[in-house]
Amino acid sequence: MSDKVIVTCALNGVLTNPKTHPVPYTPEEMAQSAKEAYDAGAAVVHIHFREQAMGRMPSWDPDLAAECVDAIKEAAPDIIVNSTTGVMGDDISGPQGVLERVKPEMAAMNSGSLNYLKARSNGEWAWPPMLFDNPVSKVERFLEVMRDNDIIPECECFDTGIVRSISMFEKVGILDKPYTVSLVQGVASGMPARTDLLPILVDLLPEGAHWQSIVIGRDEVWDIHRKTAELGGHLRTGVEDTFYLPDGEKVAEHGNGRLIEAIVAMAREVGREPATPDEARQMIKA
Repeated sequence: MSDKVIVTCALNGVLTNPKTHPVPYTPEEMAQSAKEAYDAGAAVVHIHFREQAMGRMPSWDPDLAAECVDAIKEAAPDIIVNSTTGVMGDDISGPQGVLERVKPEMAAMNSGSLNYLKARSNGEWAWPPMLFDNPVSKVERFLEVMRDNDIIPECECFDTGIVRSISMFEKVGILDKPYTVSLVQGVASGMPARTDLLPILVDLLPEGAHWQSIVIGRDEVWDIHRKTAELGGHLRTGVEDTFYLPDGEKVAEHGNGRLIEAIVAMAREVGREPATPDEARQMIKA
């Protein structure tokens, strides 16, 4: 299945305003959008859980998480669910409770710390500087939870040092196969979305690791996706990452389905065919 590519839909993320952006956050909306992504060729859906009053802030309510996952699995029974775990601070009880309740097949494992920054053109911070803290002690606790619940880690890497750390995690025995690696590009204070940088990042990966690009931005994301497909990586898009199609059009209703259609078409242009969920399971676990 060397020509197969695992396509992931980043369904919703957090913080974006659902009143002004096409971001699903209710169980019903998430299920419908996941089905549209699945029908377009996605094998994996990466999901965040949002509080239901305004739909912007994250929620770690296990009952809500179970309702969302159940709705998605009813709409697309064989799709692979990948749950967020991102939380600031040392207390991981919220995401741990969600993982133990819904037991997704995969979960994001933020693999290192990042000063999460963005500066405006007027010289002011876009938001107060914050530390997305993921020390090794926290990573290790998350990996223990995932191991205990048969969850495959998706190691998210925000800079080159974090990419290099993955091999060390495996060497010292806190990370076991199977796992996947995500190269997060386009965050202002992280790795830039540059096609010339991507081969270097791939060269830093553990030998034989399954990897994908997560690319945040607008039209620049599609050059990275194409290069990723050419280099043998897997693909991810969705309204968590971008609202823009390759031609610059901004998606509105049914955004995830349209974005997945676009990335599948791009994969086929370079000779890659989207894997089914069952094929994706075999590939990740191989």
